[in-house]
Amino acid sequence: MATLLRKVWESVSARSTSTSHSPLQLTSSSATSSDSSDSSLGPCFDSVPLDILLQILRLVGPKDAIKLGCVSRAWRSLVSDNRLWIYFLQYYQGHDDPWDSVFFAELNLRSGYPLQTFPSRTGELSFMRIYGQRAQVSGSVIIDGGSGYCKFGWSKYACPSGRSATFLEFGNIESPMYARLRHFFGTIYSRMQVKPSTQPIVLSIPICHYDASDNWASMVNIQFLTSSELISPDTDSAKASRRQLKDAIHTVLFDMNVPAVCAVNQATLALFAARRTSGIVVNIGFQVTSVVPILNGKVMRKVGVEVIGLGALKLTGYLRELMQQNNINFESLYTVRTLKENLCYVAADYKTELSKDTRASMEVPAVGWFTLSKERFQTGEILFQPRIGGVRAMGLHQAVALCMDHCHAAELTYDDTWFKTIVLSGGTACLPGLAERLEKELHETLSPSLANGLRVIPPPHGPDTAWFGAKFISNVSYLTISMNTT
Repeated sequence: MATLLRKVWESVSARSTSTSHSPLQLTSSSATSSDSSDSSLGPCFDSVPLDILLQILRLVGPKDAIKLGCVSRAWRSLVSDNRLWIYFLQYYQGHDDPWDSVFFAELNLRSGYPLQTFPSRTGELSFMRIYGQRAQVSGSVIIDGGSGYCKFGWSKYACPSGRSATFLEFGNIESPMYARLRHFFGTIYSRMQVKPSTQPIVLSIPICHYDASDNWASMVNIQFLTSSELISPDTDSAKASRRQLKDAIHTVLFDMNVPAVCAVNQATLALFAARRTSGIVVNIGFQVTSVVPILNGKVMRKVGVEVIGLGALKLTGYLRELMQQNNINFESLYTVRTLKENLCYVAADYKTELSKDTRASMEVPAVGWFTLSKERFQTGEILFQPRIGGVRAMGLHQAVALCMDHCHAAELTYDDTWFKTIVLSGGTACLPGLAERLEKELHETLSPSLANGLRVIPPPHGPDTAWFGAKFISNVSYLTISMNTT
């Protein structure tokens, strides 16, 4: 590395000496010579093939590559090659983000709302500039509010660093909302050992608590809302309760001197985590399941969000009932939930599965061994046949099919395939076999034209999918510029 730098500087020095003139005696020939030398890499490097030079620069590393770019116009042109900086983004920048995630975020999420994809893909982007901007991103605190439990962590971390109760269940539920929220956020910051005034926050909110008038990028041009831009409550609106919660969250955070806040609904973040900006997100929450159509990053509430009164809590309760019927003793609901998360699955064909031997055992730490049989797939079956669990509601496949019908009838875009990508989200959505079963049921329920091209994607990052969607936003290079201007 040092040898390469020395040779480049020697080459430049030699050219400089050979073309030196008195400042008062510059001639046109000397200017021409200077222009010619500026377009040359130097005698040691002009004959080296471009691919070899790029391989050498890869070994040099990003910091020294930047130094070489200051030598001459020719070196600057070589160093700014996108291929080089794509490599550096993949292997040098310590954000723990896979390259395809970085590429998706920079291509789709840095333009603000409405989301726009750069038409010529990498041709419109300078990855050298993106590398520099991402290196300056100090990171954000990410809090995924969840509906069962909260996940929190640093955007530079590979995964959430901790979990807690959600902000709606935290502390004494009889306390005023402001006091509970203050206690909740204060506890999170304390556990992360971060001062609220030092870092922005990206907050994931369940769709049932999310104000439809907002979207992840419409708060301000830079995706973050600052304390001077609080929105006054609209008490005449039907969305008053959601807006009241949103404003309470903002008020608490800005009272704690948080520099900027970005509140995003979980469904949109789950879609981003799957590297999509349009599609239908099926979020199986703690108490309800939401089927959310999203087009270019915006929730299409006019199309309709289907909500099923069936969630993780009901599945856990139904497994408890089945275990009690079969005289399987347990001490707490925690034991039942642990068994559900580790032994249960969704059958591809429920009737066929009934005739199989499906016994499996596991040890719950500090409790003992448990063996389940048909309970393993009967638990998840209530998502498709709610009535067997005593729930009067449509099945999951029926709710998704209804949402797709509404999207098709709305004719929101010439592209009639945007709603044919279905992303699952939530801890219960991680049940093995769920994505395959839902896709199968939809093919049997929908017309051939609607079912053609349909794809169901399991939670890309398991129960932490929404948190990872927030991570994509937090590390995008545009936010460096944004935070410097707020």
